[in-house]
Amino acid sequence: MGRHFEVRAAAMAASAKAKSAIYMRASKEIYAAAKSGEPDPNSNLALRSAIEKYRKSCPKDVIERAIEKAKGGDTVAYINGRYEFMGPGGSNIIVDTLTDNVNRALVTVRTIVTRKGGKMAAVAYNFEPLGIINFKGATEEAVEESLILADVDVKAVTVDENGEVEVQVAPGDLEKAKEVLKTDFSVEEFDRAETTMYPNEWIDVDDEAKAKLSAMLAELDESEDVQAVYTNVGNI
Repeated sequence: MGRHFEVRAAAMAASAKAKSAIYMRASKEIYAAAKSGEPDPNSNLALRSAIEKYRKSCPKDVIERAIEKAKGGDTVAYINGRYEFMGPGGSNIIVDTLTDNVNRALVTVRTIVTRKGGKMAAVAYNFEPLGIINFKGATEEAVEESLILADVDVKAVTVDENGEVEVQVAPGDLEKAKEVLKTDFSVEEFDRAETTMYPNEWIDVDDEAKAKLSAMLAELDESEDVQAVYTNVGNI
């Protein structure tokens, strides 16, 4: 699954507040995707991708309510934002937001990060945008061959000791790669399939910085405006 931190259910505390945050995150992203085209995942690629992303972390009714809301007369406009920080121990942090109040999102994110010793700084150049897919039931060689033959821009394919396959592709080829894997390897459901910001180099930080960073990430997890968080720290 990689060592990077991201706002996903598997990485979140099992508190009611954390669950509420992930449900809100899913609802907003699915609603925005449904509003971007037809509210039908069969004809709306962005919507289908958003549903698959949150299928394992959210109850079915959360997903369905977001789609129904998009079908109605609701006209909430969610705006994407991205903020970059230098964090504790020289860490790099990227925070993506999806919000109906840009000023609130900026103030909230900046306050959380600066309280833990971070500061705004350009760090995105230290990351690479990637599409990441995880599933089980195939070999590295077979997966790589199938994707290359399908003209997918493959960056890396690895298999861990538990048989979990991780495929890294160019973000624009994520959906194509998913279709190839479903067809060639009979994958019915992916453990993960989403775009991410992957660090060019991992770093480890000392215990003090680790504690500050962990507390910061926990707060960001629970913010209603935060959609995803990426860092280059490997030992958290």
